[in-house]
Amino acid sequence: MASFASVPLQYSSSSLQTHLHSSLLVPSLEGAHDYNSWLVRVRSQRLHQPTQTTARGPQLKIKSAATKPAKSPAEEDWKVKREYLIQKRVRSVEVKEALRLMNENNFVLLDVRPEAEFKEAHPEGAMNVELYRLIKEWTAWDIARRAAFAFFGIFSGTEENPEFIRTVEAKIDKNAKIIVACTSGGSLRPSQSLPEGQQSRSLIAAYLLVLNGYGNVFHLEGGLYKWLKEGLPTVSEE
Repeated sequence: MASFASVPLQYSSSSLQTHLHSSLLVPSLEGAHDYNSWLVRVRSQRLHQPTQTTARGPQLKIKSAATKPAKSPAEEDWKVKREYLIQKRVRSVEVKEALRLMNENNFVLLDVRPEAEFKEAHPEGAMNVELYRLIKEWTAWDIARRAAFAFFGIFSGTEENPEFIRTVEAKIDKNAKIIVACTSGGSLRPSQSLPEGQQSRSLIAAYLLVLNGYGNVFHLEGGLYKWLKEGLPTVSEE
């Protein structure tokens, strides 16, 4: 495992760069008899430097690997996502209607659950592109996230799949009619207890699809939990 050098806590990554550059480029004047004479010598040396490019050693670059990356569209506030989905007329469909649309109108069911859950049971003909995947990298930030998951007894922490849209685009045409599904489904519909509906992986995925040019996106109301509860057909890959 890579080792991490300790850095004084009084400096942030940006201020530390400034501090290091300033300490490397500005000479100490302690013991100098005349600052002006030093400045004259430096200018004289610059004038006599050769114009050709000389080889340089590796430059010092410091990056705080423990800094959280910028917020992705998937992390946008749910209220913003919900308003955009409603504006783009993303409609929720019940599980039996979804089955009919798949059989009669060539709708594609996009299952965004983890691959392991998809293999256990899924509607026949469904395509799987996981929205979240197991954490793969070992930067300081990723190690901190693993530790946070472990604190709550979760030893298979997940992260947003950065290849989600690219993988979907490779499998599904942008003119296709897509029903996005996850386990719980969530809901765009307001209720007394949830006046702004309820966010879910499938609704986050629908939001990303619409943002990236998919114009016929639907959402499976009740999710695959309700699909199984209704006794609708599934297949397994195990």
